[in-house]
Amino acid sequence: MSTAARPVLAIDTATSVACVVLAAADGAMLAADAWTAGHRHGEELLARIDALLARTAIARSALGGVAVGIGPGAFTGLRVGIATAKGLAAGLGVPIAGVGSGVVLAAAAVAAGAVPPDRPVAVILPAGPSERTLDVAGVAIRLPAGLEPDLPPGAVLVAVDLDGRAPADALARGAAARAALAVELARAGAARLRAGGDDLARLVPEYVTPPRGIAAPTGEVAWSRTRG
Repeated sequence: MSTAARPVLAIDTATSVACVVLAAADGAMLAADAWTAGHRHGEELLARIDALLARTAIARSALGGVAVGIGPGAFTGLRVGIATAKGLAAGLGVPIAGVGSGVVLAAAAVAAGAVPPDRPVAVILPAGPSERTLDVAGVAIRLPAGLEPDLPPGAVLVAVDLDGRAPADALARGAAARAALAVELARAGAARLRAGGDDLARLVPEYVTPPRGIAAPTGEVAWSRTRG
């Protein structure tokens, strides 16, 4: 069986709740697992992946590709998820694809009925202890501390991991989006793989805000997603 017809694994570790999904090549979800990882994504990720594969009787060698959320999101979570996805894809010799975590959360909010399908979705996420990130249609910007988002006309705010730092209705929509994330992650990941995926060496996280201790991007280090 060609890799294009095999099941795919999708991973998202951009938020405090990690998610791993097995999907058919057409994006239909086969099985999923989600757990509260906090800032300890690396402690359980591989074990959860192996448990999901065992539960579905799918061997790692049967996978046809790996998809991973590239953010924006938690610095540590993104590094762990992308490094794990790259290791699996390289070891298995299968394609890899990055999907925007904000885009998938927005689609999940619509799928869950939390946002009308005809309204733009603005996903807001933490970026460190005081700053936030606003993602609209896959374009993410940094919101410095104290700055409120300037939303596009008609946009609906979806907040994740921002208890006490976002309106209650936006947090409720974020909870609904997270509950529907697995199905949309499976769909988006499989679609990106069918479209050809990404260059493994060039796939990097979308941090928007550089990690603590880095004043600005310099030299050879790429802090945000680039395509060549």
